[in-house]
Amino acid sequence: MSDEIEYEEITSEEVDRVVAAIEELMATTNSETIKAFLEECSTNVYYTVYDDEEGAEGLAA
Repeated sequence: MSDEIEYEEITSEEVDRVVAAIEELMATTNSETIKAFLEECSTNVYYTVYDDEEGAEGLAA
């Protein structure tokens, strides 16, 4: 494996779409444990393109 790290471009549109899909899935999930995992996943995806300052504003909306 190479020591070079390859980065892929992730668009905000893709992130927004994936976060929305995760939120829809959370709405149909009964298990609080699974909801917590999905929430963490959603947050991780969100922060791939939005920094902490923008994220605080976006999540408050």
